[in-house]
Amino acid sequence: MTAARTGRTQAHRREQSRTALLESAARALSTYGYTNVNLERVARDAGYTRGALYHSFGGKEQLALAVVEWVDETWHSEVRGALREHQEDAASLVREIARAHARFCRRDIAGVMTTLRVEFAGQQHPVGEAVARATRKVVDDCTRLVEAGRQDGSIPEGPPADVVARAVVGAVEGLTIYLGGAAPHDELLADQAVVGLLSL
Repeated sequence: MTAARTGRTQAHRREQSRTALLESAARALSTYGYTNVNLERVARDAGYTRGALYHSFGGKEQLALAVVEWVDETWHSEVRGALREHQEDAASLVREIARAHARFCRRDIAGVMTTLRVEFAGQQHPVGEAVARATRKVVDDCTRLVEAGRQDGSIPEGPPADVVARAVVGAVEGLTIYLGGAAPHDELLADQAVVGLLSL
């Protein structure tokens, strides 16, 4: 086996183990929160040792930060990625994001952002700050879509765009949490919540 092929194989194995550990940690953080997460169980559930986890991430804080980044990237890839084929007005895009978010929240990794946001509310902590940045990014994207919708005529005038965006993000997030992946009602009701909040 050539050195280049060996390097690719090792890199592939490292990426596989990293992804497995991130998925396991996201599930555990969603269920137990940061304070109560058990790293040995996270590693075991992923099929690795605690030593492998520490080798990849260094510790609980680094692991949690990596999970927040990974879930944020996964959300943007799956939820925003669903819009690539849509060339619709801004209101339709907000509605499609809400439906795609409901589908995403059927996955057991999806609750990690909400769990960590609640756990770190009012605290200065790197993990809480990372979650807040990821949430701000979603709200900012939604604000731009509301502004675009008011320009293209698909969203009527109303409260400030950032206020509407925060209401949309909060309503859709809360709805999908309480419905717990009750397909297809989660998707339908997320869409209806957006229709009501945008006054469509």
